[in-house]
Amino acid sequence: MHFKLTLSLFVVFCCGTILAQQPKIKPYVPVDEALQKEIESMDKAFFDAYNSCDMKTQAAFYSDEIEFFHDKAGLLEDKATLLATTEKNICNKVTRHLIPNSIEVYPIADYGAIEIGYHWFFNKQEPDEPTKASKFMIFWKKENNPQASGWKITKVVSLH
Repeated sequence: MHFKLTLSLFVVFCCGTILAQQPKIKPYVPVDEALQKEIESMDKAFFDAYNSCDMKTQAAFYSDEIEFFHDKAGLLEDKATLLATTEKNICNKVTRHLIPNSIEVYPIADYGAIEIGYHWFFNKQEPDEPTKASKFMIFWKKENNPQASGWKITKVVSLH
């Protein structure tokens, strides 16, 4: 009995010591407020087009070299196929809803920015089906093209 109590106290002490030494994760604070607002604005514009099936606007956002990583469907590297798949499987069937205050934006030197956030999808065909938050990452590349918005989505990571 004495051995079990000593062992239990030792385990609690060790776990407490280890946990106390773990680094604390600081709450997210934008590195660049202007960039944060710009990416949030583009996220809204892109997903407004996504939710309304505006394929022309979606196509304008995507880079011709898009890479779309989906944890269940795998990697898609063809812009035309991505748009066709979205039109077939998403249009008038699914809407995306951003989880408020979940977007984090990190500038990437000489490239652009990475957006990380949470959203959920509402399936209109299965309205009673429960939904859960999904994590996503969007890689935004800043391009020097005066005819375009200057930003293109080059990579998407969609985790459900």
